[in-house]
Amino acid sequence: MSNEIKIEKLKKLDQETLETLVGIYMRGYENLREYGGEGESYAKRYIRWCWSKASDGFFVAKDEDRIVGFIVCDNDWHSRYENRVVGAIHEFVIDKDYQGKSVGKKLMEKALEYLSKYNDKIELWVGEKNTKAIEFYKKYGFKVAGKSGIWVRMVKDLKEEK
Repeated sequence: MSNEIKIEKLKKLDQETLETLVGIYMRGYENLREYGGEGESYAKRYIRWCWSKASDGFFVAKDEDRIVGFIVCDNDWHSRYENRVVGAIHEFVIDKDYQGKSVGKKLMEKALEYLSKYNDKIELWVGEKNTKAIEFYKKYGFKVAGKSGIWVRMVKDLKEEK
């Protein structure tokens, strides 16, 4: 790992980039299979959907030229729980070799900076057994706001921080 992980907006989702993101996604969910969907074809469809829904908020972490993680921020998500538009984090995954090395911290800071320009509340869903992620989100002010099946809904109120 080089000393400098850079966060940048994904400029285009070509086939090569899609394959890279699918690989990161699959490795990131290796020990949490129940949350990672039904394999690579699902991951491809899901990442394409994320790109079509929120390309403006699709950020990647790069170690030199290699993508090592990504976060998808949607500033125009209609939450049926809030019954209004909120910011949403649809996906957030770091390559296994880069977990615990501040890559997630840099991506989350970028996500919060981006979404706070448009939204006063952010929601995300996380697998109930993904305790490391839940604790990570709590450090950034997300609170558990509900549950549906194996998923936990977490929200962050940006108004409280202003």
